[in-house]
Amino acid sequence: MKKLFVLLVLIVSGKSFAQKGIGMFGKNPIINLENFDKQRVHWGYYLGFNTYDFKFDYIEPDKDIEVQSTTAFNVGLIGNLRLMEYLDLRFEPGLAYSQRNLVFPNIEDSFDRLREVKSTYINFPLLLKFSSKRIGNFRPYLIGGFSKSLNLGSNSDSKDDNYNDVFRMKKWTSNYEVGFGIDLYFEYFKFSPSVRGVFGINDELIRDNNPDSPWTGNVESMKTRGIFINFAFH
Repeated sequence: MKKLFVLLVLIVSGKSFAQKGIGMFGKNPIINLENFDKQRVHWGYYLGFNTYDFKFDYIEPDKDIEVQSTTAFNVGLIGNLRLMEYLDLRFEPGLAYSQRNLVFPNIEDSFDRLREVKSTYINFPLLLKFSSKRIGNFRPYLIGGFSKSLNLGSNSDSKDDNYNDVFRMKKWTSNYEVGFGIDLYFEYFKFSPSVRGVFGINDELIRDNNPDSPWTGNVESMKTRGIFINFAFH
């Protein structure tokens, strides 16, 4: 994903350089969408990729639960409110799919040792965007804030647990998010690739009914971590 992000930025920049020999970062570029960021409110959407992980803390020191992450897809909308020249408030509701495979090293049976945790999140981030001064058609920014996530695949209502092959998580979780990106201004739209980290605040694990469960008995907390690479269009 990192290579894809870098490659896309280079392609976009190269295409801009080729246009009329002036380019996005030339000395005298044609300024695209000069008044775009002066709008009080504007809208957009994003597409991207994510990799979710878990951070485990344990009651007693033991072998770590292995988390095998996969790459999945996310999509969402953007609502942007201009607060002042370099500061915006963002609401970015979106949908993210993920799968994390958990390997429990203390369980001998190969079937019971593995749990596939498939999640579909509806995310509700409220973020502050801190932008630098615009240079031609280029404007870096930092972004951060908090979000609530609804996990549609949590199995929280199930009475079965890992003894019946059901891994349970809480339905709602809170997160903080931090990231950075670049606004690139074209003739008809603004394109914004970005990288963002998502970090769970609260424990998401629902313990098994047996307090000595080999799956959940020694877990003090289980919190989501994730990396998002988004490509936004305004």
